[in-house]
Amino acid sequence: PTVLLALGIQEIHADQEMMGKISAAGQLMQCSASLDVLFLLDGSYSIGKGSFERSKHFAGKLCDALDIHPDRVRVGMIQFSSTPHLEFPLDSYLTKEEVKERIKRIVFRGGSTDTGRALKYILRKGFPGGRNLSVPAVLIIISDGKSQGSTTMPAMQVKERHITVFAVGIKFPRWEELHMLASEPTEQHVLFAGDADDAANGLYSTLTGSACSATAPGCKVESHPCERRTLETVKELAGNYVCWKGSKQPNAVQASLCPFYRWKRVLIKHPSRCFRTVCSDPCDSQPCQNGGTCVPEGLDKYHCLCPVGYGGDIRCAPKLSLECGVDLLFLMDSSAGVTLEGFLRYKAFLKRFLQAVMGQDSPMNVGVAQYDNNVKIPIEVSQHKDAFSLMKSIDALNFSGGGTLTGRALKYIAQHGFRSTPVFADMQDDLPRVVVLLTDSKSQDPVAEAAKYARDRDLFLIGVGSSFMRAELTKVTGNPKQTIVYSDPQDLFNRIPELQRRICSVDNIEGCQAQSLDLAFAVDASSGVGLENFLRLRSFVRSSCLHFSINRDVTQIALVIYGSKAHTVFALDTHTSNSAVLQAINQVPFLGDSASAGSALLHIYGDVMTVQKGARPGVNKVVVMLTNGNGMEDAAVPAQQLRDNGISVFVVVIGDAQADVLLRVAGSPNYLVHISSYEDLQYYQDLIIERICEEAKSPVNLCKPNPCMNQGVCILGPGSYRCECRGWEGPHCESRVLRGDFPRSLVFPLHSHVQRSSSGLQHFSRAFQHTKR
Repeated sequence: PTVLLALGIQEIHADQEMMGKISAAGQLMQCSASLDVLFLLDGSYSIGKGSFERSKHFAGKLCDALDIHPDRVRVGMIQFSSTPHLEFPLDSYLTKEEVKERIKRIVFRGGSTDTGRALKYILRKGFPGGRNLSVPAVLIIISDGKSQGSTTMPAMQVKERHITVFAVGIKFPRWEELHMLASEPTEQHVLFAGDADDAANGLYSTLTGSACSATAPGCKVESHPCERRTLETVKELAGNYVCWKGSKQPNAVQASLCPFYRWKRVLIKHPSRCFRTVCSDPCDSQPCQNGGTCVPEGLDKYHCLCPVGYGGDIRCAPKLSLECGVDLLFLMDSSAGVTLEGFLRYKAFLKRFLQAVMGQDSPMNVGVAQYDNNVKIPIEVSQHKDAFSLMKSIDALNFSGGGTLTGRALKYIAQHGFRSTPVFADMQDDLPRVVVLLTDSKSQDPVAEAAKYARDRDLFLIGVGSSFMRAELTKVTGNPKQTIVYSDPQDLFNRIPELQRRICSVDNIEGCQAQSLDLAFAVDASSGVGLENFLRLRSFVRSSCLHFSINRDVTQIALVIYGSKAHTVFALDTHTSNSAVLQAINQVPFLGDSASAGSALLHIYGDVMTVQKGARPGVNKVVVMLTNGNGMEDAAVPAQQLRDNGISVFVVVIGDAQADVLLRVAGSPNYLVHISSYEDLQYYQDLIIERICEEAKSPVNLCKPNPCMNQGVCILGPGSYRCECRGWEGPHCESRVLRGDFPRSLVFPLHSHVQRSSSGLQHFSRAFQHTKR
């Protein structure tokens, strides 16, 4: 069984398929019973601001599963620390959106943790704004359980009043106290807020058996083994040391052995069970063919992870087209350095690649050469027109095992590798000529001059080899983007899609020059990165900007640097040309304090990706965070907030860092790029730009992020949107209504975006015609 790990504090032991069904069930949750739900939110210093924000995120996530309405579920909230403070009573807000928006605005108060005093407040005043005793009352305590006073008696009295109590741990909880606070059976009423989706599911699952209606068709409540942990400080004997004590004799001391203790932080395990709602998903029918792996997306959609060579449709049909016409020659290392095993691996790789891309009407011509001290071309380019005869010829290739003269092989191929057959008497075949070098052995002769000789004769060189060959392969190709490295023998076969893209990039324009995009770089400028590495990050941002056409109508770029606080170096609408952006990047200072990635992402959400700072409605938005992995603990919730508002977040981390923390910030492995050293950063630029460009082409929701200011509501229409303003007016609710005028809303067509003129007023431009719906 696989394990779902949540912040290192709770593990749920279930297979991956089951975890997918638990996740999908969240979309069906909707408790519509008459219910009074009161949150008791720990805002003490032991929780800290980061964990307090996670507590708020969990409360908001739970509201998604509650049908909030004056006649159904009502929600209120109390924040407690030294004293309880009523944030809002149960009868204040009438809709789910209003409650969630109010929760977001709650401010961390700080103080000691007096849970007992908060419970006595509820015993004395009841549920503020609640209904009579006929409506079930649910109290949800979110705390680390480290109360300064006794909670035993008030907790018992609360439960005696028939209030259902959930105890939800946050940070490193003291689980014994949470069990004492919670209703029976405690396994169903104690949860962990670090994984908000899972905790919301668990709470809903428990309510299903009492207050809420039965689960949806195809769903059921199941239990799984859990293991929760508490971080405790324990005293342990470190050893005995010589010490001196007083003696009965005058002017004398007595030598003795004294014990020496030290304090140590340890994780104490608490085995338990977790109850979760599980729903069937579209993968139960096993729709993927040819060994594809089904991955559910919600309740009725799925996608297939297809083996290399498949993916012609959603169900992994064979994909048999390279989709570009080239003369393609594989140059295989057959020297002693690559060994017989390596040579056979290259043959298998070659066969699998050609099976994946070579169809009956394939526009490419393929040949194979092999080399050691000498070069031979056993399979000429264009010799075989069908895959079957080509495979037989590849099978017949034999290992030779001489010296590794890669430079000589490249020069020979440049002269003799492509002998085009005349198409007509006076006309030659003019397909691009591509050479793929497969080697795992350092050359015994110089390669740079021979490779330049080949490139000067219009050969497009691609190098494929293990990671320690990267520098030499880059000398051969002349471009790091045409160098493909693999980490282990099996990883070689995972490079087939990348090789497909590189071959077909022979005539492609780099970057996404014509694609509209609002792009923000967030660069870690903390002491953990250091000045030298910060300059490397700055250089990487500078060279990345060369891949984009920077102006008001295509790509806008913003730059944020951060340490303990975030600073906008320039906003999206500051610079309107590549040269201006490059000049501004050269002036970026190093900060050198501690790092807070969460603060940087919150800053980008509230102060960069906004209409007033130049963000354009109807344009895809991407944030690229460059970091060494420090200060990421509080970044998961702000990153999810950005994603929820239609802003993609890529995390590029350099060096060793906690994979689980990074993955929560990135949200998916597809948005996480892990690089071993700053020196290797340049080799990943092509991959990162490619992923950014893919995001730039995805469909756009005109109301995400919300283009309306001052709490205006964005209303989506067919190919347009409008802002409903309350007490404000203007296209984006930017002007206050002064004389009791009625708020106005204005409709924006899909292909319009907002700019600010020199006078500060806003006007429309239709220059942005290529935004995708």
